[in-house]
Parts: sequence; C-alpha cells; structure tokens
Amino acid sequence: MEKDDSELFPEAPRIAPEMLTECRESGNYCPVLFEWYKYTGLVCNFFARIQRQSPALRPIPAHHYHVLVGLLNRCCRLMLANVALSHEGLFGETTAIVDRCIFESAVKLVWLCEAPLHDRFERFTAEGLKTELEFRDTINANIAARDGGVLPIEKRMLVSIENHIQSSGVTFEEIAAAKKCPDLASMIDALGHDRLLYLIGQKIGSHHVHGTWPSLRFHYLEENESGDLRPRDHDCDTHVNQYVFIPKIVLRAVEAFVRWVVADAEGQKAFLEVLESVHDEINAVNAEVVGDDFARARDV
Repeated sequence: MEKDDSELFPEAPRIAPEMLTECRESGNYCPVLFEWYKYTGLVCNFFARIQRQSPALRPIPAHHYHVLVGLLNRCCRLMLANVALSHEGLFGETTAIVDRCIFESAVKLVWLCEAPLHDRFERFTAEGLKTELEFRDTINANIAARDGGVLPIEKRMLVSIENHIQSSGVTFEEIAAAKKCPDLASMIDALGHDRLLYLIGQKIGSHHVHGTWPSLRFHYLEENESGDLRPRDHDCDTHVNQYVFIPKIVLRAVEAFVRWVVADAEGQKAFLEVLESVHDEINAVNAEVVGDDFARARDV
C-alpha cells in the first residue's frame, strides 16, 4: 500500500467519560454505539478505496477485486445512509430494511473471500446477469415481432445490458452455463455459523423488507385506547441492537477481505488488530447493554 493510504486510516472515536456516564444513568447506550457504527462504516470505506495495484496486496484478477470492493462500498454506503436516517434516533422501520441489505452483502463478501475460487466469483456475477440476458431476449423478441423495428428506448436498454456484461469479465455463454449461487442459509452454514445467525440477520430481517405481519405490527400499527389497531406515528426508534449487530457483521467481512487480499504479513497483522480492537470496543459497550439478559435463570 502507498504511504499516503495508511495516513488516511480513520481515527477511532474518542468517547468522553461524561457520555458513558449519561448512557449508564439513562440506560440508553445508542449515542456511544452510534459513534462506533459510524466508525465501522469509515473503516469499511477505507478498505474499499485501496487500489488493486498496491504492492501490499496479492495479485488478484481485476474482476474478482472489483466484486469485493463493490460489496465493501455497498456496505459502507448503506451504513452511511443509516447514519443519516438515524442520527436523531428515528426511522427504525427504514434502517431495519437497510440492515437486511448490509447483512446479505457482508455474508456474500465473506463467502467469496473464505474460498476465493474463480467458480464462486463467476457464479456470483452470473446470477445477477442471468436476468439481464432474459431481459435482452425479451427485448429482441419484441423487436423481431415488429419485423426488426427498434424503439429508441429499446436501443438504450440493449446498450446498457451489453455494457453490464462487457464489464463483468464473463461471457454470455459462461453466464448461461454458470451454476446458481447457494442461498444465504447455505453460505452461512458453509462458513461454520449457527443457523441462529441466518434467522436473525436474514429471516427476521426479511420481515422488514417484505412487510409481513410481524413488521406491520411492530413498526406500522399501534393499539389505541379502545384496543383497536391504527397507523403508528413517526416514532420508530432505531434499536440499540442494530448499532451492534451490523457493525460486527461488517467488521468480520472486512477482516475476511484483509486476510485474503493483503499479502504483506506485517500490514495484515496490523489491520486485523485494529479491526479486532473495534470489535472489542463494541462488545464492551454491548455487555453493559445486555446486562444479565443471558445469565442463567435462578430457581425460584
């Protein structure tokens, strides 16, 4: 990595003792965890900006690297969106939707880095482009039905599809022949995680994306004095757990990225130590949040 790159590494937040005291007195640790959430996004952004040609990195096919930094950038950009949405503690119904997107991207990034085989990158890339091929075929069928007359909008769409495919590093034939990516549950299982991670991050997160009854009841409906349900007002907090779960998942994704792409042993060790220290800081605050929630219940 260039010398200037290391100088751009974001500085960790300095949490004033007074802020922690206020959190302990109020029982609301969101202000502190919000700072670590922002910092995790900045760290993710730093690694997304490292140039593939950096001498500290191992040689990686261009498209593979583009996929990885694209996923990193997606994570940090979506975290930035949640920072903007939740800086006053609101928009919990929306940040939960964004969280689900961040979670999926982070898991896929780890899955790619844990076994960085050409097949995995090809399958990941082809999965999105299969839809483009179907769209192209539909447009061409409509053109053929008009005896070759091409509408201006169709011409633009065909050019756009062609550009997406040309930039992907895979051919039309490879896209059509590629095996489907495993679903997220299978990815999580392959990474050695308990199914609970899938249930929390994906299945429960999907409630917020798809607007199922649990999501409607939690975020969009409330009970009035008569016991009837009515539309809930704009008062959905971003839950404190969101400031813990997502940064920890993203940190693990960045860690997987560093382990795979950074060839320089000293540089890799230094980066991993920083990432682990951020993880520890979040865990330390979260330990105060959960208190004795996970202590074994006493007999009564």
